Amino acid sequence: MRFGLTVSGTVYAMGMTAAAGRPRITAKELLQTAEAYGLQGGEIPLEVLKQSDADEAAEYARDRGLFINVAAGGFDPGALKEALALADRIGALTVRTVVGGAKYGGDRRHMAGEWRRFLESILHSFRNVMETADPAGANLAVENHQDLASEELLWLCETIGSEKFGITLDTGNPLATAEEPIDFFRRVAPWVKNVHLKEYAIYPSEEGYRLARKPLGHGVIDFPALLRIFQETNPQVTMSIEHGALEARHVRVLMEDFWTEYPPRTALQLTRLLRFVEDHATTRGDWRTPFEKGAPAEEIAAYELEELDAALAYLSNLRKRYSV
Repeated sequence: MRFGLTVSGTVYAMGMTAAAGRPRITAKELLQTAEAYGLQGGEIPLEVLKQSDADEAAEYARDRGLFINVAAGGFDPGALKEALALADRIGALTVRTVVGGAKYGGDRRHMAGEWRRFLESILHSFRNVMETADPAGANLAVENHQDLASEELLWLCETIGSEKFGITLDTGNPLATAEEPIDFFRRVAPWVKNVHLKEYAIYPSEEGYRLARKPLGHGVIDFPALLRIFQETNPQVTMSIEHGALEARHVRVLMEDFWTEYPPRTALQLTRLLRFVEDHATTRGDWRTPFEKGAPAEEIAAYELEELDAALAYLSNLRKRYSV
Protein backbone atom coordinates (compact mmCIF):
# COMPACT_ATOMS: atom_id res chain seq x y z
CA MET A 1 0.00 0.00 0.00
CA ARG A 2 1.11 3.53 -0.78
CA PHE A 3 -0.40 6.67 0.72
CA GLY A 4 -1.12 10.00 -0.92
CA LEU A 5 -3.14 13.19 -0.80
CA THR A 6 -6.23 14.54 -2.54
CA VAL A 7 -7.46 18.14 -2.76
CA SER A 8 -10.85 17.23 -1.31
CA GLY A 9 -11.18 18.41 2.24
CA THR A 10 -8.74 21.27 1.69
CA VAL A 11 -10.61 23.11 -1.05
CA TYR A 12 -10.10 26.50 0.63
CA ALA A 13 -6.47 25.92 1.57
CA MET A 14 -5.64 24.70 -1.95
CA GLY A 15 -7.66 27.33 -3.80
CA MET A 16 -10.11 24.84 -5.31
CA THR A 17 -13.04 27.21 -4.80
CA ALA A 18 -13.23 30.82 -5.94
CA ALA A 19 -14.50 31.73 -2.45
CA ALA A 20 -11.02 30.96 -1.07
CA GLY A 21 -9.56 34.04 -2.71
CA ARG A 22 -6.23 32.35 -3.37
CA PRO A 23 -4.55 30.76 -6.42
CA ARG A 24 -5.54 27.21 -7.27
CA ILE A 25 -2.90 24.61 -6.53
CA THR A 26 -1.13 23.14 -9.58
CA ALA A 27 -0.55 19.47 -10.31
CA LYS A 28 3.14 19.67 -9.41
CA GLU A 29 2.40 21.66 -6.26
CA LEU A 30 -0.02 19.00 -5.06
CA LEU A 31 2.68 16.36 -5.47
CA GLN A 32 5.20 18.59 -3.71
CA THR A 33 2.76 19.09 -0.85
CA ALA A 34 2.20 15.35 -0.54
CA GLU A 35 5.94 14.73 -0.55
CA ALA A 36 6.51 17.41 2.09
CA TYR A 37 3.99 15.60 4.30
CA GLY A 38 5.89 12.33 3.89
CA LEU A 39 3.35 10.82 1.49
CA GLN A 40 4.00 8.85 -1.67
CA GLY A 41 1.71 10.38 -4.27
CA GLY A 42 -1.41 12.30 -5.03
CA GLU A 43 -4.80 12.25 -6.70
CA ILE A 44 -4.92 15.21 -9.06
CA PRO A 45 -8.25 16.57 -10.35
CA LEU A 46 -8.53 16.35 -14.12
CA GLU A 47 -9.28 20.07 -14.37
CA VAL A 48 -6.11 20.86 -12.40
CA LEU A 49 -4.05 18.64 -14.70
CA LYS A 50 -5.46 20.37 -17.76
CA GLN A 51 -4.67 23.81 -16.33
CA SER A 52 -1.18 22.78 -15.24
CA ASP A 53 1.89 21.43 -17.01
CA ALA A 54 0.86 17.79 -16.78
CA ASP A 55 4.12 16.52 -18.26
CA GLU A 56 6.13 18.49 -15.71
CA ALA A 57 4.10 16.93 -12.92
CA ALA A 58 4.61 13.47 -14.43
CA GLU A 59 8.36 13.99 -14.61
CA TYR A 60 8.42 15.19 -11.00
CA ALA A 61 6.52 12.07 -9.93
CA ARG A 62 8.78 9.72 -11.89
CA ASP A 63 11.95 11.29 -10.51
CA ARG A 64 10.75 10.87 -6.93
CA GLY A 65 8.90 7.60 -7.20
CA LEU A 66 5.51 9.16 -6.49
CA PHE A 67 2.24 7.76 -7.76
CA ILE A 68 -0.40 9.79 -9.57
CA ASN A 69 -4.13 9.11 -9.70
CA VAL A 70 -6.55 11.30 -11.65
CA ALA A 71 -9.87 12.52 -10.26
CA ALA A 72 -12.41 12.74 -13.09
CA GLY A 73 -16.21 12.66 -12.97
CA GLY A 74 -19.27 11.43 -14.81
CA PHE A 75 -19.81 8.51 -17.14
CA ASP A 76 -19.70 10.10 -20.59
CA PRO A 77 -17.58 7.68 -22.67
CA GLY A 78 -15.80 10.40 -24.63
CA ALA A 79 -14.79 12.33 -21.54
CA LEU A 80 -13.59 9.21 -19.74
CA LYS A 81 -11.58 8.05 -22.75
CA GLU A 82 -9.93 11.46 -22.83
CA ALA A 83 -9.15 11.22 -19.11
CA LEU A 84 -7.67 7.74 -19.52
CA ALA A 85 -5.55 8.90 -22.45
CA LEU A 86 -4.11 11.73 -20.35
CA ALA A 87 -3.60 9.34 -17.42
CA ASP A 88 -1.72 6.93 -19.65
CA ARG A 89 0.45 9.76 -20.99
CA ILE A 90 1.58 10.82 -17.53
CA GLY A 91 1.87 7.32 -16.09
CA ALA A 92 -1.08 7.58 -13.71
CA LEU A 93 -2.30 4.40 -12.06
CA THR A 94 -6.04 5.06 -11.81
CA VAL A 95 -8.72 7.42 -13.07
CA ARG A 96 -11.41 7.81 -10.45
CA THR A 97 -14.89 8.84 -11.48
CA VAL A 98 -18.28 9.38 -9.86
CA VAL A 99 -21.70 8.80 -11.39
CA GLY A 100 -24.11 10.73 -9.16
CA GLY A 101 -27.79 10.08 -9.59
CA ALA A 102 -28.49 10.05 -5.87
CA LYS A 103 -28.30 13.20 -3.79
CA TYR A 104 -25.79 13.42 -0.94
CA GLY A 105 -26.80 11.32 2.03
CA GLY A 106 -27.77 8.45 -0.28
CA ASP A 107 -31.12 10.05 -1.18
CA ARG A 108 -32.70 8.37 -4.24
CA ARG A 109 -36.28 9.48 -3.72
CA HIS A 110 -36.21 11.81 -6.74
CA MET A 111 -35.14 8.81 -8.87
CA ALA A 112 -38.24 6.72 -8.17
CA GLY A 113 -38.88 4.48 -11.16
CA GLU A 114 -35.68 5.65 -12.89
CA TRP A 115 -32.81 4.06 -10.97
CA ARG A 116 -32.58 0.79 -12.90
CA ARG A 117 -32.52 2.67 -16.20
CA PHE A 118 -29.82 4.92 -14.75
CA LEU A 119 -27.70 1.92 -13.76
CA GLU A 120 -28.05 0.37 -17.21
CA SER A 121 -26.88 3.61 -18.84
CA ILE A 122 -23.83 3.67 -16.56
CA LEU A 123 -23.05 0.06 -17.42
CA HIS A 124 -23.37 0.78 -21.16
CA SER A 125 -21.02 3.76 -20.91
CA PHE A 126 -18.37 1.97 -18.86
CA ARG A 127 -18.42 -1.01 -21.21
CA ASN A 128 -17.88 1.36 -24.12
CA VAL A 129 -14.87 2.89 -22.39
CA MET A 130 -13.29 -0.40 -21.37
CA GLU A 131 -13.60 -1.87 -24.88
CA THR A 132 -10.91 0.55 -26.08
CA ALA A 133 -8.91 1.01 -22.86
CA ASP A 134 -5.22 0.15 -22.98
CA PRO A 135 -4.72 -3.21 -21.20
CA ALA A 136 -1.41 -1.86 -19.90
CA GLY A 137 -2.79 1.57 -19.05
CA ALA A 138 -4.55 3.21 -16.14
CA ASN A 139 -7.45 1.68 -14.24
CA LEU A 140 -10.93 3.19 -14.32
CA ALA A 141 -12.46 3.12 -10.84
CA VAL A 142 -15.96 4.29 -9.94
CA GLU A 143 -16.39 5.71 -6.45
CA ASN A 144 -19.06 5.00 -3.85
CA HIS A 145 -19.85 8.73 -3.78
CA GLN A 146 -22.91 8.50 -1.52
CA ASP A 147 -24.72 7.19 -4.59
CA LEU A 148 -23.88 3.59 -5.51
CA ALA A 149 -24.31 0.84 -2.91
CA SER A 150 -21.96 -2.13 -2.62
CA GLU A 151 -24.42 -4.41 -4.46
CA GLU A 152 -24.40 -2.07 -7.47
CA LEU A 153 -20.64 -1.56 -7.48
CA LEU A 154 -20.07 -5.30 -7.46
CA TRP A 155 -22.67 -5.76 -10.22
CA LEU A 156 -20.82 -3.26 -12.40
CA CYS A 157 -17.42 -4.87 -11.78
CA GLU A 158 -18.61 -8.43 -12.31
CA THR A 159 -20.64 -7.58 -15.41
CA ILE A 160 -17.85 -5.60 -17.08
CA GLY A 161 -15.29 -8.21 -16.06
CA SER A 162 -12.14 -6.20 -16.82
CA GLU A 163 -9.01 -6.25 -14.67
CA LYS A 164 -8.65 -2.53 -15.44
CA PHE A 165 -12.10 -1.62 -14.10
CA GLY A 166 -12.84 -1.40 -10.42
CA ILE A 167 -13.78 0.70 -7.43
CA THR A 168 -12.51 3.78 -5.65
CA LEU A 169 -13.50 3.08 -2.06
CA ASP A 170 -14.44 6.09 0.04
CA THR A 171 -14.18 4.80 3.60
CA GLY A 172 -16.81 7.15 5.05
CA ASN A 173 -19.47 6.79 2.39
CA PRO A 174 -20.85 3.30 3.15
CA LEU A 175 -22.77 4.99 5.96
CA ALA A 176 -24.51 7.21 3.39
CA THR A 177 -25.93 4.17 1.59
CA ALA A 178 -26.94 2.62 4.93
CA GLU A 179 -24.21 -0.03 5.09
CA GLU A 180 -21.98 -1.05 7.98
CA PRO A 181 -18.46 0.06 6.94
CA ILE A 182 -16.43 -3.08 7.66
CA ASP A 183 -19.00 -5.26 5.88
CA PHE A 184 -18.76 -2.89 2.92
CA PHE A 185 -14.94 -2.96 2.91
CA ARG A 186 -14.80 -6.76 2.92
CA ARG A 187 -17.33 -7.08 0.12
CA VAL A 188 -15.64 -4.72 -2.31
CA ALA A 189 -11.95 -5.16 -1.38
CA PRO A 190 -10.96 -7.50 -4.25
CA TRP A 191 -12.22 -4.95 -6.80
CA VAL A 192 -10.74 -1.82 -5.23
CA LYS A 193 -8.06 0.09 -7.16
CA ASN A 194 -7.89 3.20 -5.03
CA VAL A 195 -9.01 4.25 -1.53
CA HIS A 196 -10.08 7.62 -0.16
CA LEU A 197 -9.32 7.70 3.56
CA LYS A 198 -12.23 9.67 4.95
CA GLU A 199 -13.59 9.93 8.48
CA TYR A 200 -16.96 10.93 9.90
CA ALA A 201 -18.62 11.46 13.24
CA ILE A 202 -22.27 10.40 13.54
CA TYR A 203 -24.89 12.72 15.03
CA PRO A 204 -28.39 11.23 15.46
CA SER A 205 -31.47 12.99 14.11
CA GLU A 206 -35.18 12.25 14.18
CA GLU A 207 -34.98 11.07 10.55
CA GLY A 208 -31.73 9.10 10.84
CA TYR A 209 -28.28 10.57 11.34
CA ARG A 210 -25.88 13.23 10.12
CA LEU A 211 -22.33 12.54 8.97
CA ALA A 212 -19.91 15.31 9.93
CA ARG A 213 -16.29 15.37 8.81
CA LYS A 214 -13.47 14.59 11.23
CA PRO A 215 -9.72 14.04 10.92
CA LEU A 216 -8.66 10.42 10.47
CA GLY A 217 -8.77 8.58 13.77
CA HIS A 218 -11.16 11.07 15.38
CA GLY A 219 -14.44 9.57 14.17
CA VAL A 220 -16.11 6.19 13.69
CA ILE A 221 -14.16 4.39 10.93
CA ASP A 222 -11.99 1.45 11.99
CA PHE A 223 -8.84 2.17 9.98
CA PRO A 224 -6.75 -0.63 11.55
CA ALA A 225 -9.39 -3.10 10.35
CA LEU A 226 -9.32 -1.47 6.91
CA LEU A 227 -5.55 -1.95 6.64
CA ARG A 228 -5.80 -5.56 7.79
CA ILE A 229 -8.42 -6.29 5.12
CA PHE A 230 -6.30 -4.80 2.34
CA GLN A 231 -3.05 -6.34 3.54
CA GLU A 232 -4.75 -9.71 3.14
CA THR A 233 -6.72 -9.17 -0.06
CA ASN A 234 -5.33 -6.26 -2.07
CA PRO A 235 -1.96 -4.98 -0.79
CA GLN A 236 -1.04 -3.03 -3.94
CA VAL A 237 -3.89 -0.53 -3.58
CA THR A 238 -3.21 3.21 -3.28
CA MET A 239 -4.79 5.15 -0.40
CA SER A 240 -5.12 8.93 -0.17
CA ILE A 241 -6.31 11.27 2.58
CA GLU A 242 -9.60 12.91 1.67
CA HIS A 243 -11.48 14.78 4.36
CA GLY A 244 -15.22 15.11 3.89
CA ALA A 245 -17.17 18.04 2.57
CA LEU A 246 -17.57 21.19 4.62
CA GLU A 247 -21.29 20.47 4.95
CA ALA A 248 -22.68 17.56 6.97
CA ARG A 249 -24.61 14.86 5.10
CA HIS A 250 -28.05 13.86 6.38
CA VAL A 251 -28.85 10.17 5.94
CA ARG A 252 -32.58 9.71 6.51
CA VAL A 253 -32.67 5.95 7.06
CA LEU A 254 -35.58 6.16 9.50
CA MET A 255 -37.86 7.59 6.82
CA GLU A 256 -39.67 4.84 4.94
CA ASP A 257 -39.24 6.53 1.58
CA PHE A 258 -35.45 6.72 2.05
CA TRP A 259 -35.35 3.15 0.75
CA THR A 260 -36.84 4.12 -2.61
CA GLU A 261 -34.85 2.30 -5.34
CA TYR A 262 -32.45 0.62 -2.89
CA PRO A 263 -31.46 -3.04 -3.28
CA PRO A 264 -33.22 -5.37 -0.81
CA ARG A 265 -31.40 -5.55 2.52
CA THR A 266 -31.57 -8.40 5.00
CA ALA A 267 -32.56 -7.97 8.61
CA LEU A 268 -28.98 -8.86 9.57
CA GLN A 269 -27.55 -6.09 7.37
CA LEU A 270 -29.88 -3.48 8.83
CA THR A 271 -29.27 -4.68 12.37
CA ARG A 272 -25.51 -4.34 11.91
CA LEU A 273 -25.91 -0.82 10.51
CA LEU A 274 -28.26 0.36 13.26
CA ARG A 275 -26.07 -1.21 15.94
CA PHE A 276 -23.03 0.56 14.47
CA VAL A 277 -24.87 3.89 14.53
CA GLU A 278 -26.12 3.29 18.08
CA ASP A 279 -22.63 2.37 19.30
CA HIS A 280 -20.84 5.28 17.65
CA ALA A 281 -23.28 8.19 17.54
CA THR A 282 -22.60 11.23 19.68
CA THR A 283 -24.83 14.03 20.89
CA ARG A 284 -21.96 16.11 22.23
CA GLY A 285 -20.52 19.17 20.53
CA ASP A 286 -21.50 21.17 17.48
CA TRP A 287 -21.39 19.21 14.23
CA ARG A 288 -21.12 22.35 12.10
CA THR A 289 -17.82 23.26 10.42
CA PRO A 290 -16.56 26.86 10.23
CA PHE A 291 -17.99 26.94 6.71
CA GLU A 292 -21.45 26.07 8.01
CA LYS A 293 -21.11 28.77 10.64
CA GLY A 294 -20.31 31.41 8.01
CA ALA A 295 -16.65 31.90 8.95
CA PRO A 296 -14.31 33.89 6.68
CA ALA A 297 -12.24 32.08 4.05
CA GLU A 298 -8.95 32.28 5.96
CA GLU A 299 -10.51 30.68 9.04
CA ILE A 300 -11.95 27.86 6.92
CA ALA A 301 -8.57 27.26 5.27
CA ALA A 302 -6.83 27.18 8.65
CA TYR A 303 -9.42 24.68 9.92
CA GLU A 304 -8.80 22.44 6.90
CA LEU A 305 -5.03 22.44 7.44
CA GLU A 306 -5.39 21.80 11.16
CA GLU A 307 -7.50 18.75 10.39
CA LEU A 308 -4.99 17.61 7.78
CA ASP A 309 -2.16 17.83 10.32
CA ALA A 310 -4.19 15.73 12.77
CA ALA A 311 -4.93 13.16 10.07
CA LEU A 312 -1.28 12.92 9.04
CA ALA A 313 -0.18 12.36 12.64
CA TYR A 314 -2.72 9.56 13.02
CA LEU A 315 -1.80 7.98 9.68
CA SER A 316 1.91 8.09 10.52
CA ASN A 317 1.34 6.15 13.73
CA LEU A 318 -0.98 3.72 11.98
CA ARG A 319 1.56 3.00 9.25
CA LYS A 320 4.24 2.28 11.84
CA ARG A 321 1.97 -0.21 13.60
CA TYR A 322 1.24 -2.07 10.38
CA SER A 323 4.62 -1.58 8.68
CA VAL A 324 3.14 0.03 5.58
